[in-house]
Amino acid sequence: MKKIYHLGNCTTNQSIIKETGIDKKGYQLQDIKFEKITASQLDEMKKLSGSYESLFSRRAMKYKELGLKDKRLEEKDYRKYILDEYTFLKRPVVISNDKIFIGSEKKTVEALKNFLK
Repeated sequence: MKKIYHLGNCTTNQSIIKETGIDKKGYQLQDIKFEKITASQLDEMKKLSGSYESLFSRRAMKYKELGLKDKRLEEKDYRKYILDEYTFLKRPVVISNDKIFIGSEKKTVEALKNFLK
């Protein structure tokens, strides 16, 4: 499977997709704002990444709004929040068969570029 979970209106996501040219390499793009992540898709991401926490974005505005910073979250909580609110998924998530690249950190983007070479 070759898939990218992203936000179409996010300039960071757009920049990464453009910079890597990944959209021209046979990857299916899913804009998570308009096409919600399913439980099975999230479970597949978790299987590749090792945890729901690794997929969870603490940068989401709702993280502060809901006071999650002050709560002790468990794996089931991370899963629930990501499924309930698309902004909790760290983006973009790029899946290429058994490899996964999560988020927009510089080292992740560099690893993705090297992988795509």
